[in-house]
Amino acid sequence: MAKSTITKKRANFQLVAPGAQEVCVAGTFNDWDPTIRPLKRGKDDVFKTWMNLPTGTYEYRFVVDGKWHEDPSCDRTSPSPFGGHNSVLEV
Repeated sequence: MAKSTITKKRANFQLVAPGAQEVCVAGTFNDWDPTIRPLKRGKDDVFKTWMNLPTGTYEYRFVVDGKWHEDPSCDRTSPSPFGGHNSVLEV
Protein backbone atom coordinates (compact mmCIF):
# COMPACT_ATOMS: atom_id res chain seq x y z
CA MET A 1 0.00 0.00 0.00
CA ALA A 2 1.48 3.33 -1.06
CA LYS A 3 1.76 5.93 1.64
CA SER A 4 0.37 9.27 0.51
CA THR A 5 2.38 12.31 1.42
CA ILE A 6 1.15 15.86 1.44
CA THR A 7 3.76 18.46 0.66
CA LYS A 8 3.66 21.31 3.15
CA LYS A 9 5.53 24.57 3.04
CA ARG A 10 6.10 27.28 5.60
CA ALA A 11 3.90 30.34 5.21
CA ASN A 12 4.95 33.47 7.10
CA PHE A 13 2.51 36.18 8.11
CA GLN A 14 3.46 39.57 9.49
CA LEU A 15 1.79 42.93 9.96
CA VAL A 16 3.02 46.23 11.35
CA ALA A 17 0.24 47.37 13.69
CA PRO A 18 1.28 50.21 16.02
CA GLY A 19 -0.97 50.44 19.05
CA ALA A 20 -2.79 47.16 18.35
CA GLN A 21 -3.65 44.95 21.29
CA GLU A 22 -4.29 41.78 19.28
CA VAL A 23 -3.59 40.70 15.70
CA CYS A 24 -4.79 37.37 14.28
CA VAL A 25 -4.86 35.80 10.83
CA ALA A 26 -7.91 34.05 9.44
CA GLY A 27 -8.40 32.43 6.08
CA THR A 28 -9.37 29.44 4.03
CA PHE A 29 -6.64 27.46 5.83
CA ASN A 30 -8.40 27.74 9.22
CA ASP A 31 -12.10 28.11 8.28
CA TRP A 32 -11.85 31.90 8.74
CA ASP A 33 -11.55 31.53 12.52
CA PRO A 34 -9.31 34.34 13.84
CA THR A 35 -9.05 32.79 17.31
CA ILE A 36 -6.98 29.89 15.99
CA ARG A 37 -3.88 31.86 14.99
CA PRO A 38 -2.97 34.97 17.02
CA LEU A 39 0.25 36.70 15.97
CA LYS A 40 3.01 37.50 18.43
CA ARG A 41 4.14 41.08 18.91
CA GLY A 42 7.80 41.61 18.08
CA LYS A 43 10.02 44.65 17.83
CA ASP A 44 8.59 47.90 16.44
CA ASP A 45 4.97 46.64 16.66
CA VAL A 46 5.55 43.95 14.03
CA PHE A 47 3.18 41.05 14.69
CA LYS A 48 4.31 37.68 13.28
CA THR A 49 3.36 34.04 12.99
CA TRP A 50 3.92 31.14 10.63
CA MET A 51 2.32 27.83 9.81
CA ASN A 52 3.01 24.83 7.61
CA LEU A 53 0.37 24.60 4.90
CA PRO A 54 -0.24 22.07 2.13
CA THR A 55 0.73 23.50 -1.25
CA GLY A 56 -2.11 25.44 -2.82
CA THR A 57 -3.80 28.83 -2.99
CA TYR A 58 -5.36 30.41 0.08
CA GLU A 59 -7.30 33.58 0.87
CA TYR A 60 -6.80 35.34 4.18
CA ARG A 61 -7.22 38.56 6.14
CA PHE A 62 -5.73 39.97 9.31
CA VAL A 63 -7.99 40.76 12.25
CA VAL A 64 -6.66 43.72 14.24
CA ASP A 65 -8.48 44.35 17.50
CA GLY A 66 -11.62 42.79 16.02
CA LYS A 67 -11.50 44.64 12.66
CA TRP A 68 -10.77 42.77 9.42
CA HIS A 69 -7.99 44.08 7.13
CA GLU A 70 -6.31 42.89 3.99
CA ASP A 71 -2.53 42.39 4.06
CA PRO A 72 -0.96 45.66 2.82
CA SER A 73 2.20 43.80 1.76
CA CYS A 74 0.31 41.30 -0.44
CA ASP A 75 -0.13 42.29 -4.08
CA ARG A 76 -2.68 39.57 -4.95
CA THR A 77 -6.28 40.01 -3.84
CA SER A 78 -9.68 38.50 -4.45
CA PRO A 79 -13.04 40.21 -3.87
CA SER A 80 -14.53 39.36 -0.49
CA PRO A 81 -18.25 38.51 -0.33
CA PHE A 82 -18.40 40.81 2.73
CA GLY A 83 -16.89 43.85 0.99
CA GLY A 84 -13.29 44.79 0.39
CA HIS A 85 -10.73 42.21 -0.65
CA ASN A 86 -9.08 39.10 0.72
CA SER A 87 -5.34 38.70 0.35
CA VAL A 88 -4.24 35.72 -1.74
CA LEU A 89 -1.34 33.46 -0.76
CA GLU A 90 0.24 30.84 -3.01
CA VAL A 91 2.12 28.15 -1.07
